[in-house]
Amino acid sequence: MIDALIAGKLFGAAVERTGQSGKAFVTAKVRATDSDGEGQFINVVAFDDRAKTALLALSDGDSVSVSGAMKIGTYEARDGTTRISISMVAAAVLTSYHVRRKREAVAQASGPKPEPPERATATRKHQGLRDAEKLYGGDAAPMVEDRLDEPF
Repeated sequence: MIDALIAGKLFGAAVERTGQSGKAFVTAKVRATDSDGEGQFINVVAFDDRAKTALLALSDGDSVSVSGAMKIGTYEARDGTTRISISMVAAAVLTSYHVRRKREAVAQASGPKPEPPERATATRKHQGLRDAEKLYGGDAAPMVEDRLDEPF
């Protein structure tokens, strides 16, 4: 088997099933596009609780990335042509929700968010005017405050 990461769209809804041993698992189909632009269907099975929950939370057509052990084979189609068969045992499932949540967690772990830059208003002096006051010892009387940075 090959360890792979496949990104595509969920085709149909994921289905929870129970095996002969009584253990629950989830099956799903993911449609991914190959380098030739042709859509390939990947049969996905998940035994991990997190992967099962993530697949069951998705709807038909949702974007998803699935990571795990992949097996590639062939089968004969009804019209007699040989087709590719791809199946995967999902170890991890990543959705756009997970990406957003991970980005927020990384941002919180790296410290407080930076303050947004101050916007110039009619009541506040522009940064250039403040710099000139520092440079010329506070005598900025002859300087005119322009309002080029203000929104129209």
